[in-house]
Amino acid sequence: MVMPGDNINMDVELIAPVAMEEQVRFAIREGGRTVGAGVVTKIVE
Repeated sequence: MVMPGDNINMDVELIAPVAMEEQVRFAIREGGRTVGAGVVTKIVE
C-alpha cells in the first residue's frame, strides 16, 4: 500500500497506445478523482 507522501517506482503496461516522452508529468485518475501523479523516467518498449 502506498500512503500520501510516499515515493515509489513502478512499471505500467497501458491497455491502449498513448504518446509519451520521458520527463513528462502524468496523473492517475479513478472515478474523476486524482489518486496518483508522477513523471515518466524511462520508456520500455
